[in-house]
Amino acid sequence: MRGRISAGALVTAGLRAGRRGRARASTRATAVVAAATLVGALAACSAGDSGADMDMSQAEGGYDDSFSTEEWRDVPLDDQEEYDDSPEQPFQDVRTSPLSTFSSDVDTASYSNLRRQLRQGVAPDGVRIEELVNYFDYDYPAPDPDAADPFTVTTQVADAPWAPDHRLAMIGVQATAEKPTSRGNNIVFLLDVSGSMDEPNKLPLLAESFSLLVEQLDEDDTVSIVTYAGSNQVLADSVPGDHRRELVGILRELRAGGSTGGAAGLETAYELATENFVEGGNNRVILATDGDFNVGPSTPEQVTDLIEEHAKTGVYVSVLGFGMGNLKDVTMEAIADHGNGNYAYIDTLEEARKVLVDEFDSTMFVVAQDLKVQVELNPATVSRYRLLGYDNRRLEDEEFDDDTKDAGDVGAGHSVTAFYELVPADGASAEDDLDYQDVEPGGSDDFLTVHVRYKQPGGDASTEVVFPAGSDTYTTRPTADFRFASAVAEFGLAVSRSEHAADASPARARDRAREALGEDPYGLRSEFVGLVDDYVRMTG
Repeated sequence: MRGRISAGALVTAGLRAGRRGRARASTRATAVVAAATLVGALAACSAGDSGADMDMSQAEGGYDDSFSTEEWRDVPLDDQEEYDDSPEQPFQDVRTSPLSTFSSDVDTASYSNLRRQLRQGVAPDGVRIEELVNYFDYDYPAPDPDAADPFTVTTQVADAPWAPDHRLAMIGVQATAEKPTSRGNNIVFLLDVSGSMDEPNKLPLLAESFSLLVEQLDEDDTVSIVTYAGSNQVLADSVPGDHRRELVGILRELRAGGSTGGAAGLETAYELATENFVEGGNNRVILATDGDFNVGPSTPEQVTDLIEEHAKTGVYVSVLGFGMGNLKDVTMEAIADHGNGNYAYIDTLEEARKVLVDEFDSTMFVVAQDLKVQVELNPATVSRYRLLGYDNRRLEDEEFDDDTKDAGDVGAGHSVTAFYELVPADGASAEDDLDYQDVEPGGSDDFLTVHVRYKQPGGDASTEVVFPAGSDTYTTRPTADFRFASAVAEFGLAVSRSEHAADASPARARDRAREALGEDPYGLRSEFVGLVDDYVRMTG
């Protein structure tokens, strides 16, 4: 069970104001950070030729992120963390912009990075509201096993908590949990062992995290391991997945040092994945890094040019971010987006277990490729609207039908949630004196219509499905999922200092989330409530 954040997890120092900017450093003079250490090491491997029965639960200790207040100390942070600065979407007029189009996003890195920042007492940076919301599971209905499309779409409309005169529309896309293939996994671990990874919460945590992943594999899977620093090395080539003792032994021996030639490592990883390609299987590179590429191609643009050359080969890439101080969030997100993969930030071993064990199928197996959403707003019921988050996922309206335009992939069991803030129409006719446009609203009482376009994994042509959200989707008693997800969105508006936050209140978000915990089997929702509670106490 994942426990909630301890009440003392945030120090009493005030949060410093965060600043945002593309590929720019977060300016922080000092921060209060934990003296994090690894307690013990991986247990000795059990005897046997293949190590197939090794039990990783025998490991003595692990990454420990629970600290007493006496263990906190002032440590200057490197002035080198880099985040995307895509502008926030303002309200749009339905008469002139009736369509809103965006790519799906199943990344969760922003939430766990936010958690890490708040635990350190650092003002949040790199907050992406959609990743905060999509970090959590929601009880959307799953498609039937024989359904024509591998997902369902659910809509619900209620009053916006931070703007009572507005409405809030929640759109949920739930993918099937059925894996598209029973073929084996061909996985390449691409591990950053450069000098910047020489921290307790980087390389040691990385080794433990990938040891958890090894436990999910069997004899039908193959694993290759590539490390990179000033140069790259192949430490394993197509080792059977049940040779756990051999694979974990390699992970235990990793040492950090040298510069960071990540692009060369990517090339080698793709070569191995191609050589060991499993037709119809899951072929994937898993890149683990702090994103600090300083040798060879290093900017997000240069790195994405490299991986786009491989994106259509059927080899996908997932990115796991580690560490703090010089985290290159913008680079890692770009790699995942352009490499048909996903991006998660690993701040604790529990987060690694969530991503690599609990969500193994959704991380590894794509069921809907290049999934795009286009929402058509009805001027009879909505005068203005804005999409919350997805700021670097927005698409031009004409790109919705363009099958050459890349979009996000959705894994088995994944859900994608989006919120639209709606300003109700007042019923008055517009007087804009336009000669050639019909701006009179029709008679429909629908709020909006959701169009979803996707490809089958490996396919070239997309399919479109349509889901109208009628007047019956409005309720004064929204579900617990709606209340909790909207609380996460409200907190995101507040901590990111959104220009459109209106009356967004962390305290109200905390209270609403607490009342909508539901079953919460892993304690993640309770953890969120505790995180917001600590933030409220710190900021008064």
